[in-house]
This record gives sequence, structure tokens and C-alpha cells, in this order.
Amino acid sequence: MKTREEALAYGLSFPDTYQDAPFHDTNWQLVRYKGNRKAFLWTYEKDGQIHLNVKVVPEKAFFWRQVYRSVLPGYHQNKEHWNTIILDGSIPDKDVKLMIAESYDLVSDNPSKRIYEAVKKIPYGRVATYAQIAELAGDRKMARAVGNALHKNPNPEIIPCFRVVNAKGELAGEFAFGGPGAQARLLEAEGIEIHDGKVDLGKYQWKHEPKKDGE
Repeated sequence: MKTREEALAYGLSFPDTYQDAPFHDTNWQLVRYKGNRKAFLWTYEKDGQIHLNVKVVPEKAFFWRQVYRSVLPGYHQNKEHWNTIILDGSIPDKDVKLMIAESYDLVSDNPSKRIYEAVKKIPYGRVATYAQIAELAGDRKMARAVGNALHKNPNPEIIPCFRVVNAKGELAGEFAFGGPGAQARLLEAEGIEIHDGKVDLGKYQWKHEPKKDGE
């Protein structure tokens, strides 16, 4: 990969992306993620060669710089979280594409979206705990974020947040999920027994089995 056109085409191949030229200088052409309008690929010509700026986690930032001389600290950006790739032909296409893909993943990451996708997987007649959903969404430590996301559920008919309970099987407060008793009524409609505001996790908890590599 040596041209701006190749880099932009690859960046635009990811879902929900668009090209942008936000500055008065048309030399800067960016690819952004539509979900939050953040740029994950910056392209510009400098010293006669096309340069790309991509986002990285700090550990990977230094890894790529050590592997390739044409990967430098991010030009005009945070040196810890951005790298600059010089398209001089010295870096295999697969690694240029990998760095662009990693940047896209970082910028497009949306914890709430991942939480909602995890909740949608809870089967009918089963419940999951906040920690369980947090783990399925990629980080067991964000159980509190799960609660916050569910209280802002954009589509309760599709995202069954009423199937999420705390680590003791206790239901949410009276004003969650549509008013007093609403969560209990929704769970009971699916055949789940409620006793003293709690669900028997031993009986009703969803036993999610993570997929093995290659499945």
C-alpha cells in the first residue's frame, strides 16, 4: 500500500464510515466512524510521501514503532495514543491494514452498544446478572455501566433489560423498567418465579458458554 486512495478505500470498507476533509487544507483527508464522528484514519502528504495517522493502545504504539522504522509517534497528535505510518513500501500491506483496523476498533467501540447486544442474547425464561452482562460486553468491571445503560434502554421491546438482575438475583428498584412491579410481571410472564423480590439464580440464570476458538 503506497497511495492515499488505497488507504482511504480500505478505511471506507469498514461499516458506518465516511470520508471527511474538515480543514481548509485539502491535503488532509480523514475517515470517520458515523456513530460518534470520530476519525480513525488521517491521510496527508508530507515530504513527498503519504502518511497515515491511526489510533493505538499505548502498548501497541511502541510495539509497531519497534517493528517498523516507518511507524513513528503520531504527527500533531497524542504520541501515546496515535502512530504515524509512512507509506514508503517498507511495511507489508497486511500490517498496514491491521493497524488501520485496530484504529477503527478503538474509535468505534461503544460500551452501551456492546451491553445491549449482550442483553439481547439472554434467552426467554432466563436471567443474567449485571456482572455477567458486563463480562459478555468485554469488561466484567463495568457492571455499574450495565445498570446505567439499561436505564437508558432505547428499545425495550428488542432489548429485554428486565431479564437482568443483581448478583443475588434481586430485581431493580420500583421505578425501573416501567414502574413499580413491572420487572416482576415481565419475568413472571416468561415463567420465572419471583419470591420476595428475588429470582432463584440456581434455577433461572442463563448458563452462557463462551465459544471456543474456531467456532
